[in-house]
Amino acid sequence: MSAEVAPFRLAVDEAELIELRRRLTATRWPEAETVDDWSQGAPLADVKALCAYWREHYDWRRCESMLNGFGQFKTEIDGLRIHFLHVRSPHEDALPIVLTHGWPGSVIEFHKAIAPLTEPERHGGRAEDAFHVVVPSLPGYGFSDKPAHTGWNIPHIGPAWVELMRRLGYARWVAQGGDWGSAVTLPIAQMAPPECLAVHLNMVLARPIESELTTLTEREKAAVARMDRHFQDGTGYSKQQSTRPQTLGYGLADSPAGQAAWIYEKYREWADCQGDPRNAFSLDEMLDNIMLYWLPGTGASSARLYWESFEASFGPRPTIAMPIGCSIFPEETIRPSRHWAERNFANIFYWNDVEKGGHFAAFEQPDLFVRELRDCFRPLHAELRKSRDGRP
Repeated sequence: MSAEVAPFRLAVDEAELIELRRRLTATRWPEAETVDDWSQGAPLADVKALCAYWREHYDWRRCESMLNGFGQFKTEIDGLRIHFLHVRSPHEDALPIVLTHGWPGSVIEFHKAIAPLTEPERHGGRAEDAFHVVVPSLPGYGFSDKPAHTGWNIPHIGPAWVELMRRLGYARWVAQGGDWGSAVTLPIAQMAPPECLAVHLNMVLARPIESELTTLTEREKAAVARMDRHFQDGTGYSKQQSTRPQTLGYGLADSPAGQAAWIYEKYREWADCQGDPRNAFSLDEMLDNIMLYWLPGTGASSARLYWESFEASFGPRPTIAMPIGCSIFPEETIRPSRHWAERNFANIFYWNDVEKGGHFAAFEQPDLFVRELRDCFRPLHAELRKSRDGRP
């Protein structure tokens, strides 16, 4: 295994883009849904409009240039080449942070947060709030390699990120994640490597125990009702991906319209968008993310993470002692109260209910997401500066 960290530059062959447009033109569409809402899935007219824009107006080269501008790299860890963005702040004493996306996300989720994190004084913040930012692509996602054997599950990925941060030379750092990113960040907190000072989550898996169900607050009642609706009506995708990812992958690898619809529905279901994903994201933003599934053909490999990890990620886990910060966005599918979370986390040092935003926090509300990370980790910034300056 090589520990080399090598620059990576995207240059998608034009023939791939021509083939994408051909496939979009040749799409064999199903008939329209028999309802006038989203209860049967993404409506035909909406998906046709998205794909027409993709075929006729979308500019991949703009996205490609943006990703190349951030600075992309690959390094091999346990036989798999991991793709990541690495953007250092101009402030040398910035706090390093590793940000982990989930499904159906990618490194694109964080693109609007990177500049405010690395150069805060240019984006309403203070220089002492600066971060060095590392954003890996999960194995089997984006431009990371696809695992060719079983075993690349959540308990494997967390330690891989620790190795990644060591290779980048960071002696003190923090970690953040939502969705699968939250699940990846928790094993880091559980193993408590000396370099990791604290973690932050924007999806916190915690529920009330049976004895609490008769004393719930109004907020907690609403949270339980939301979770119950989600698990009853909104988890068909996870059942398919956690049991038969390979079967699903044939359609997603072959049909760009199918891949787009599979992700587009989740923008509507999970974002704070008042029923229309275009209220939360531009068409270009949604398609930028979808392209990171279509171009590398990760429909099956991304789904396979559910097969590898889904049951274990939602089961009981030991209490975690590492300092943890939590930001609860109002349209997240799971919105626990603090005391539910305190059964799993012994040291919650930051907790905030955010005023707006949903499951894709950094993508939907980058300013609020950045504010949460600044507020959460500011005390650690201050402590590190004191230790570097030799102050008590």
